[in-house]
Amino acid sequence: MKKILVLFSALVFALSSCSGPAGPVGPQGPQGPQGQDGGLVYASAIELIVDFTPANDFGIVESFGFDVFPADVPLIYVLWDQLEDGTEVWRPLPQTAYLNSGLLTYNYDFTQADFSIFLDGTVEDFSTVDPVYLNEQIFRVVVVPAEFLETGRLASKDYDAITETFGITEKDFIKRDLR
Repeated sequence: MKKILVLFSALVFALSSCSGPAGPVGPQGPQGPQGQDGGLVYASAIELIVDFTPANDFGIVESFGFDVFPADVPLIYVLWDQLEDGTEVWRPLPQTAYLNSGLLTYNYDFTQADFSIFLDGTVEDFSTVDPVYLNEQIFRVVVVPAEFLETGRLASKDYDAITETFGITEKDFIKRDLR
């Protein structure tokens, strides 16, 4: 019995260590239609210069000018400050300024077709607000693709994080002067 076991083990070992040339490639099936490239996700970006006046009821409504899908989310930022070294400070909306006459809030809402940026808050008459808060206000709108929000691939809604995540540079902003 020991001899049979040794002989059987030797035979298994010998056969398992054999190798030969690869066999011929089998027949290839028909080629399917070319599909869409995957993984190309980008955000669209707009820069606006706005004057808030009684004529526009202290707000603007603007169409995106490109396709926005139902679950996409526009994030809007206001240029809040510019440091001496030229660094721009962007803050997300809604954003509130604390004035002697009350709270002034830059706010927004959106649909799939357009967005609005408007003044809100406790100030009774926006026309009495210092023009520095009303004129030549610069806003940036970044439409974030839904799949980034759904998959949690968006680490932060901070302006710098958003522009870095999507590789958005100054030249990528569609400039619109609404004054």
